Amino acid sequence: MTVRLEWRTSLCAADFPAAAYEALRLRVMDHTPFNALAWMSASEQALMAGERLHVLLGWQGQELVLCLPLVASVERFGGLPFRVLHHLGYPLADRLALLACLDAEGMRRALIEIRRRLPHALLQLNELCEPVDDATALTEWMSRSSTAERRLGCRAPVHVISEADRQEVSGDPRYKLRRARKRIAACGAQVRRITPDATTMGPLLEAISEVEAVSWKGDEGVGIFADERRRQWMNQAFTALAAQGLVRVVVLELDGRCISYRLGLLEQGRLYDYNLAFLPQYADLGSGRVLLEEWIRWGLDDNWRWIDASRVSLENSSHQLHERMTGHMEHWRWSFYSWRPSGLALGLALRFWQRCKPLLQQWRARRAAKASTPAPVAATVIKAAAPADKLMEGEHATPSHSQR
Repeated sequence: MTVRLEWRTSLCAADFPAAAYEALRLRVMDHTPFNALAWMSASEQALMAGERLHVLLGWQGQELVLCLPLVASVERFGGLPFRVLHHLGYPLADRLALLACLDAEGMRRALIEIRRRLPHALLQLNELCEPVDDATALTEWMSRSSTAERRLGCRAPVHVISEADRQEVSGDPRYKLRRARKRIAACGAQVRRITPDATTMGPLLEAISEVEAVSWKGDEGVGIFADERRRQWMNQAFTALAAQGLVRVVVLELDGRCISYRLGLLEQGRLYDYNLAFLPQYADLGSGRVLLEEWIRWGLDDNWRWIDASRVSLENSSHQLHERMTGHMEHWRWSFYSWRPSGLALGLALRFWQRCKPLLQQWRARRAAKASTPAPVAATVIKAAAPADKLMEGEHATPSHSQR
């Protein structure tokens, strides 16, 4: 059946097909809470000046088979402005599924329509959890781009909840967890589980945002409440998701005050560990590990199946779920460079960088190795050798620092 394509300018409009959107979302098996219309609508409300939303819908009869909300903006590369398209929700949506139930021909038509309606240099979709080992809906787009790249952005650790979790964890995590529990008990703090609703979500967000503000995330301006735009985004998104029963929070409280928390989203039996912070004066408590253990115990009680770190750094991740992981989930970034002069220029720059980067890394490695090589120790000239009998009696040279 032929796909009928349609453009919308808002997800919040009264005539947006919300029921059809939800039916499509549920048909896509790897959908996440970040695909929920509540999250997307809040993301739209948080758009900045210069960003414009364009929503491409695809219909087969009365059934919605494609919804791709794209944000058009101008970004600078090398000081030059380029028109770029991102999926709505970037950069705070930690894991997305592509809401598309189309064959290769349908996806080809969608790409042609995007290029016709929204001329651009780069179309980039971040944090997609589609597997790349098999043919995907986006494979068709790669062959029709001047340059295309799919790059691994994240390997998020995943813990499968099982009956074995009723037993105390083994190894080094056991001792870290025991020490943290002792410290928490000694100061009188209490762990509490919270399932907020639309009414209680606002005050709870205010409490945890105050914790984040004085944590290292607040100091570096990287938290989810880092500025007014993000605060508005999080307030609207989490309030709407709490109304649907999708939000879970575990907090550590001292004298009724939150001193540490983990904020998560729960859907399809999967808990996405989205955000955490703690007051710096209580850093030595080790509360993060205790609250992660509380996630697992809550999952056992309520029959969750997985706990995911919704996103971590690709390298040098310090997420505590690495200690308990039973697998991982890969997030991919897809980049499609157009055939316009601006797209050709950016694609050429990318290929040039891909060739030069290994050489630059090798040069830096050699330079670092050379810098770390100790200088040769100058030999000491001995003017008069000690008699052999003295050495036999025990006059030995003092060992060097490396021998001690």
